[in-house]
Amino acid sequence: MDAPRAARLAAHPPGPRAPVRLPFASSSTAPRRAGWWCWCPRDLRADSSGGASGGGTRAFPFPGRRCCTRPALAHRNRSPAANLGLPPSQRPRLPRSPAARIVTRVTGDGGGCEGRPFVECAGGRPIQELAGVVEDKASKMSSTVPKSSNIFWHDCPVGKVDRQKLLKQKGCVVWITGLSGSGKSTLACTLGRELHTRGKLAYVLDGDNLRHGLNKDLGFKAEDRAENIRRVGEVAKLFADAGLVCIASLISPYRRDREACRALLSDGSFVEVFLNMSLELCEARDPKGLYKLAREGKIKGFTGIDDPYEAPLNCEIEIKEVDGACPSPSDMAGQVVTYLEEKGFLHE
Repeated sequence: MDAPRAARLAAHPPGPRAPVRLPFASSSTAPRRAGWWCWCPRDLRADSSGGASGGGTRAFPFPGRRCCTRPALAHRNRSPAANLGLPPSQRPRLPRSPAARIVTRVTGDGGGCEGRPFVECAGGRPIQELAGVVEDKASKMSSTVPKSSNIFWHDCPVGKVDRQKLLKQKGCVVWITGLSGSGKSTLACTLGRELHTRGKLAYVLDGDNLRHGLNKDLGFKAEDRAENIRRVGEVAKLFADAGLVCIASLISPYRRDREACRALLSDGSFVEVFLNMSLELCEARDPKGLYKLAREGKIKGFTGIDDPYEAPLNCEIEIKEVDGACPSPSDMAGQVVTYLEEKGFLHE
C-alpha cells in the first residue's frame, strides 16, 4: 500500500463491511500456500514500521498494538478435527504466544469467514505446524477413554435384589475353564438348556462367539488374552447384577486373569468350573482341528502346546475324566446344577 493511501485510510477508516477473501500475496517471508486472506473491516492502518508496504504483505493490527507484518493465514477447515462439530465457544484454539497470536476476529457468530475458524497469525511458523497443534488438541477432546476422575456412579431405584425377586433366582457367574477341546462350550450350552427347562434365566458368553464382536480387535498374545478376559469378566458381572445365571465359557489359561474376574464379584457369586481333561484326551478329540495346526507350526501360542495353561487352585467345581473319557454333557451339567441349587442360586 502506498503512503498517501495509507494516510487517507488512517484519517477516514472504512465503515462496517462484509468480510472479503483475497488470495495470498507473494512475500519472501510468506510463501505461497493454498488458502485465503481474511480482511477485517476494523481499524485497518499502516504500522509505523512500514509493515503495511513491506513486500506486498498486509497487516491487521488491533488498536494500540504493534502491527504483525506477517500475512494472516486462515485455516481452510478441511479437517474434521478442526472443530469436531462443536459450537464456536468450544472449538479448539491455537495457544496465545508471541509466535502465534490471534490478530483479529471476524464479527458475526464467531465462526470465522463463511464458517471458517478465526484468523490466526502464523508468526513465522509453518501452517502445517499450526494445524498439527489443532489436530492434537482436538484428538484429546474427542477421546472417549474414561481417564478423567470427574465421573460418578449413578444409582438407580431398582437394584439387584429387586431383579432377583422378580426372576425368583440369584444372579451369579459360572466360569468354565479348561483346555481347548475339553468340552467347555458343550457344557455351557447344555447347562443353559437345563436351566431354561427349569424356568431359570441364563445366558452363555462363549469365548469364540465374543471374538466375533466384542473382542474382535484382540489377538492371542498374553496382553490380548488378558484384555479378552477382563472384558468378559466385566460383562459377566453386569449379567449377574441383572439377576441372570451368566455362563462364561473360555480357555482363560492364566490364573491371575481368572482371579481378577472373581474379585469383581465379592459376594461369592463367582463359580469356577474346571474341566480337568488331559492334554492327550483333548488332542485326541480335537473337534476344531486346532491341535493339528499347532503341531504343524501353523498356529503360534496355542494353549497346551507352546503356551501354558495354569490350572485353578481353588475352583468350586472340578470335573474329571471318567475311564479316560470325558463325561457326558448331561452328567457335567447335572453337577453344576446341583451345586447352584445347594448354594441357593436357583431360588429366591
